[in-house]
Amino acid sequence: MCLSRSHLNEEAGRKQRVRYEAKLLSVVDDYLLIEKFENPFLYNTVLAETPDAIKPVSVTLDVETAHPLLEVSEDRKRVRLRGTRRSLPGTGKRFTGWRCALGSEGFTSGRHYWEVEVAGSRRWSLGVAAESVERKKRATLTPETGVWSIGRWGDGFVAFASLPSHLPARSIPGRVGIYLSYESGTVSFYDADTKSHLHTFTRNKFTEKLYPFFEPWHEDQWLSICSVSAPGVQHCQIEQTNV
Repeated sequence: MCLSRSHLNEEAGRKQRVRYEAKLLSVVDDYLLIEKFENPFLYNTVLAETPDAIKPVSVTLDVETAHPLLEVSEDRKRVRLRGTRRSLPGTGKRFTGWRCALGSEGFTSGRHYWEVEVAGSRRWSLGVAAESVERKKRATLTPETGVWSIGRWGDGFVAFASLPSHLPARSIPGRVGIYLSYESGTVSFYDADTKSHLHTFTRNKFTEKLYPFFEPWHEDQWLSICSVSAPGVQHCQIEQTNV
């Protein structure tokens, strides 16, 4: 099939406009504000054409941080809540107040992005946590105490700030994307299926190492970390369970 010169010029112009918009966002805001992108095409194109703006990271779970009621898979990519409390060494890293777990890899700089499969689970919290977060007592998990997270509670979503706020009603995502921009003090959350924005914590002053944060509340339902190999391409390991 032959393409006309005008069609080729139009296509070249469209790609140039996308690159220009991406460059403006990177230069003016000093980082790629992906929370501004509601259009899936533009979102994916910008990710593809500015590969240094966002760094997809390979996240694994730190079993030494997991609450005794949590089960971590052997590959450390999945975590779920169980009804039986396990007998585990009481290390300083382990959560015993809240049923949480952290990722093995922490961040002290840069922009990082990962995705978690949440399909089938009606109660969960995801985000990032500071290394110094309280692990033994049931302290409120908010930015003031070192946790930036959102969660699903039934058919609704909550941003866990000092005063928890309900997020606008929307379709329930099967995958949630978490984006951390350390220097900019930003933690953003996305519906990774539709590339739509869920919530952003802004104007934070990060001073210590931050870790991916996981809190499954729906018994026997896995939260599964996806391998984000390229924009728009995800691979998740899901285990079917009978609840």
